[in-house]
Amino acid sequence: MHVAEDEIELKFLCEPVDLAAVLAAAPDGETQSKDLVSTYFDTPDGDLRKQRISLRIREGGGKRVQTLKRGDGFAREEHEATLDGPALDLAMPALKAALPRAARRKALTPRFTVRVVRRQRTFEFGGSRIEIAADEGEVQAGDRVRRVSEVELELKGGGCEAMFDLARQLSKTAPLYLSFDGKASQGYGLADGTDRAPRRHDKAPLARGLSTAEAFQATARNALVQIAANGVVLREADSVEAVHQLRVAVRRLRSAISTFKSVTAGEPVEAVKAELKWLARACDEARDLDVFALENDAFTEPGLDLAALAPLVEAARQRGHAKACAAVASGRFRDLVLEATAWVETGAWLTAHGKTARRAREAPVQGFAAKALSHRYKTLLKLGRDLETMSDADRHEARIAAKKLRYAAEAFAPLFDTDTKPFIKTLKALQEHLGALNDGVMAAELVARLSLKGPALAAAKRLLAARAAQKPKTLKAAGKAMDSLAETPVFW
Repeated sequence: MHVAEDEIELKFLCEPVDLAAVLAAAPDGETQSKDLVSTYFDTPDGDLRKQRISLRIREGGGKRVQTLKRGDGFAREEHEATLDGPALDLAMPALKAALPRAARRKALTPRFTVRVVRRQRTFEFGGSRIEIAADEGEVQAGDRVRRVSEVELELKGGGCEAMFDLARQLSKTAPLYLSFDGKASQGYGLADGTDRAPRRHDKAPLARGLSTAEAFQATARNALVQIAANGVVLREADSVEAVHQLRVAVRRLRSAISTFKSVTAGEPVEAVKAELKWLARACDEARDLDVFALENDAFTEPGLDLAALAPLVEAARQRGHAKACAAVASGRFRDLVLEATAWVETGAWLTAHGKTARRAREAPVQGFAAKALSHRYKTLLKLGRDLETMSDADRHEARIAAKKLRYAAEAFAPLFDTDTKPFIKTLKALQEHLGALNDGVMAAELVARLSLKGPALAAAKRLLAARAAQKPKTLKAAGKAMDSLAETPVFW
């Protein structure tokens, strides 16, 4: 028997010692304990993974169930079939749709295995029916093994708001970190060695036919996945790239909120924006010093000896990274990710009354995207006039405008049939030149904050002089890039 439905759940990473306390804090009900063994399948080329699909056979409680899930994060498409024998059901309709060629389905082989002890129960809470599951065990891929310790809340009936309310309640019992990576994602990462690699930006799955509200949700979910994943990396070990990717994700989410402000406006969004600003600032020092140190290493000016400066910069970098790592391990970070997700999925902006608000939410995203891109583009052209003669502060405003336009252009690109690459490539070049100019300004500010003396101060002054000597060339390049962008046809 084949069953298809949407799975709506919240998944939290939790220390094993806290699982019992979390279960005890949940509403009462009959608790079942099961030993579950799940084997995940894919083709040698990873055809399912490329489509954000997971396929498994789960054994437990005397049953074998084949499950195919599509999508990431909060809500996923789920198809199940009870099996009579040990083999995959290659005739499952959802599997046939994912792999139309029979040869590809026959090529499916086990990729990794998940073994957990699951304690679960179902209950009524806040007018909804919710299942809580505490999983403890391991993921194994070849010789590599990783611990699994998670709490899942799955909506079985009713509204999502109650599930978030329960999550808030349980979070007072133990540190619960919202995660958007299912066991399949963890298994794939373990198999290819990327299980704790910094999470880079992955384009949101925007497509024609989405409403403006749906497009914002897809974009915001994408950024939240990146924020949560890089938080996991930094809680395990410091990482220059993870700090960078965390900041990128925060900036993209803040930019998306700004781009879609006509749809998402309201009091709750201000709280989300404030917390995202806090997180960005918690990472700023580390990232600015990382860039400063990296660029210093690239300087090859004759006689430029930075030996006295380097250890002081490194010490400041370590302090900055400690601050960033502490931020993602904090209760404030846990609350931020949970509350931002709750706002994206259940916020009042989704049901705001009035014809204007409803029309804005339900309007096809293509028209919205074209207007948003035009607005961002005109703003950049206005702010980018005379880049070579304006003040550093004004160039900074132009840089921010270029960044916002690029984020919007990359996010909305799939909605248009025209070639988007020339415009985005030219925009990226402009952003890089403006970024280099901003790095020069930040270098002077960082040196001032380091309160240097003696040989270190002398080395820093020589370094800043060498940077200043490069500024005219970079200014000229930025001006040319701005002219090129103005001449490049837009794609919307």
